[in-house]
Amino acid sequence: MAEAEIEINGGIVVYELIGPDDGENVVITPGGRFSKDYGGVHELANALADGGKRVLLWDRPNCGRSDIQVYGQSESHMRAETLGLMCQQLGIEKIVATGGSGGARDTIVFTLMFPELVTRMAVWSIVGGNYSVMSLAGVYILNELRAIRSGGIEAVMQLQGGAGSWSDLVAVNPRNKDRLLAIGPEKFEAVMTTWLEAFTPKPTEPIPGVPDSEFAKIKVPTLIVRGGEKDYDHPKRTSLDVASLIKDSRLIEPPWPEDAWEQAAKATAAGTGWLFDPWVQAAPALLDFMAGKPGGVATFAGQ
Repeated sequence: MAEAEIEINGGIVVYELIGPDDGENVVITPGGRFSKDYGGVHELANALADGGKRVLLWDRPNCGRSDIQVYGQSESHMRAETLGLMCQQLGIEKIVATGGSGGARDTIVFTLMFPELVTRMAVWSIVGGNYSVMSLAGVYILNELRAIRSGGIEAVMQLQGGAGSWSDLVAVNPRNKDRLLAIGPEKFEAVMTTWLEAFTPKPTEPIPGVPDSEFAKIKVPTLIVRGGEKDYDHPKRTSLDVASLIKDSRLIEPPWPEDAWEQAAKATAAGTGWLFDPWVQAAPALLDFMAGKPGGVATFAGQ
């Protein structure tokens, strides 16, 4: 279907559905503050659609051309709530939840918040560990707090820093200027301070904002793609930790090279590729997983 808009919690969310109308519903959630149209996302969606799936792509709040939203326990919790309410409004009763990088975190929180919707979960490039988590605090929160405290909302709207910066969000969606002004400096600072808590490394939180104890609540079949050996943003250890905490989860070797993220980052910087270009290589494993086939090179049984 063509791209469409839907209102969730007073904000517009841009989305599209790819693939046959009678296909099994699958949602792909990308990482960072990147749009559904960022390189590599549609390629994976098209591969799953070719496998008979009906794929939901969406610009999460604070991504792409969707409206800015600022509330909740963390940005991932806010986005997970948005996805759950969107599925309900669209009449999607069951869905396979998938996502990579920050989208993996959003997917895990979505599965925890809306267990009645999710039939299976698959995640890859999971963020965790001191370096990665503290790095994200700098990317998503600390500059915002400095800006709001020194120059108010106007300073936030001028923040730059690549795809998904607040200035970009205002530029691609003029509604966002008025939305930020309506939020105001006091609420914006308060929510950023709350969101910062998720990016404070804790020994009992393998991923930002999700304690160890929460993972035991995930009961659906789960596929986890192991992190790369030298992927400092999505460490191998974090994928192992998450797999150990989700009962009967399946951990598989990455379908891309161990340094795929680093090479994709270099290609992105050089203007010759995109961070998520490798993701399409996961399509065969994802389709096998959705079909209930064993698949994968290495497996891991959780608790």
